[in-house]
Amino acid sequence: MLFPEYRGRRLRATDNFRRMIRETKLSRDDLILPLFAVEGKSVKKPINSMPGQFQLSIDHIVTMAKQAKDAGIPGIMLFGIPHKKDCLATQAYAHDGIVQKAVSAVKEQVPDLTVITDVCLCEYTDHGHCGMVMDDGTIDNDSTLDLLAKTALSHVQAGADMVAPSDMMDGRVAEIRGTLDDEGFSHVPIMSYAVKYASAFYGPFREAAESAPKFGNRKTYQMDPANALEAIREATMDIEEGADIIMVKPALSYLDIIYRVREEIDLPVAAYNVSGEYSIIKAAEMMGWVDGKAMIMETLLSIKRAGADIIMTYSAIDVARELNN
Repeated sequence: MLFPEYRGRRLRATDNFRRMIRETKLSRDDLILPLFAVEGKSVKKPINSMPGQFQLSIDHIVTMAKQAKDAGIPGIMLFGIPHKKDCLATQAYAHDGIVQKAVSAVKEQVPDLTVITDVCLCEYTDHGHCGMVMDDGTIDNDSTLDLLAKTALSHVQAGADMVAPSDMMDGRVAEIRGTLDDEGFSHVPIMSYAVKYASAFYGPFREAAESAPKFGNRKTYQMDPANALEAIREATMDIEEGADIIMVKPALSYLDIIYRVREEIDLPVAAYNVSGEYSIIKAAEMMGWVDGKAMIMETLLSIKRAGADIIMTYSAIDVARELNN
């Protein structure tokens, strides 16, 4: 029987051959670990819909930060759950807010670890939306921008190395960039959630961050999952406003979007392996249906293969340790 000159199996025959020609390689350097900070001490509250994840008081946040560094992960992303909420999200930009205190503690005890902060208002508002709510229930874009900039500035003043606005208000990157520059923080980069879809995959996160909207939904400011060309417009707009890194969120259901963004822009591209993507695998693993470790490694490899330079994932420490081995 005749075969083509090329036989693909020749270079699949041994583990060393496969390693030698592997086109995409996942690295510890690609990973960022998201963490949820809450008030109190010795608090480690399980998140029911995210097995293995917790709301953590600052002492535990520091412990996790040390574990991340020891595993070789370059950075963490901090989210905060405040002790009180109001219509103006005042705890988002308070100098003694939960994220501000967590940033200071981590930078004091793990100074070489990069600390990125999520900049949004949904965890801090009593209505759960990412912007200011008008009397008719609509989300007001422009009045939100100043509060987002104040929040970002307070994070940087506390020691954050990078800020990541996730609100999807038009013009927020420019507002934050201008504020940081005016206050002497022109060296601090912005990782923009530029391409953030209104996704069903965020459900577990909303339990973790206690940020579910009390009415309506976020479809008027987060993107329609049906749209791809719009992703390039959003990314381009944020680049023009001063973003240093462009994020696509979610990741697994939007690999085509990650690929398009990677092809169109020359800035680093981040992707968020979101809570629903994490929890689906964990739930199936707990039922004994799948090899969870192998599945998460394959998932992150697919995100990297699509073009992501940075991957936010709740599995970061486990994956880093697996890569170390």
